[in-house]
Amino acid sequence: MAKSDSKPGEPIIIKKYANRRLYNTGTSSYITLDDLAKMTREDVDFQVVDAKTGDDITHSILTQIIMEEESSGEHMLPVSFLRDLISMYGNSMQAMMPSYLEASMENFRKNREKLHEAFREGMANNPFAKMAETNMAVMKAMGEALIPGGKRPEQPAPGQSDELAALREQMAAMQKKLDDLDK
Repeated sequence: MAKSDSKPGEPIIIKKYANRRLYNTGTSSYITLDDLAKMTREDVDFQVVDAKTGDDITHSILTQIIMEEESSGEHMLPVSFLRDLISMYGNSMQAMMPSYLEASMENFRKNREKLHEAFREGMANNPFAKMAETNMAVMKAMGEALIPGGKRPEQPAPGQSDELAALREQMAAMQKKLDDLDK
């Protein structure tokens, strides 16, 4: 969904017609709410307007996308959050909420890459993750050894654990016995 007819820095205009169809003026094509969700994830700036009145309806369309996402998959918005949010309507705090939520989300976006990096580093130093990785390697070697015509297990590379090398040797011995049974 690239911008084609829009000027740089200006949002793509999406027209919503009475028949609920959405028309992307940037690509001169009809699109769906899923396309708008994808554009949002790709950080494409757009504005949705009512084709008849010209009113900006971006807010209600984005809310509709959230509703569809929440109803079709795993929920991102916990019930307690939704209750708190609803309770803010008509409350003296309502005027503060948009700027507070916007600032919170901006802070989250800024720290997102740091969170990803910390998670990757944490997994790399996690002994359970290393055990899972070793288990996966053993299972892969077992599968390759037991499948007729599959690859034979390789000799352990220098630096591999003695336990993994011993398991590979056992697998090779089992494969030899299986091969002898087939004769």
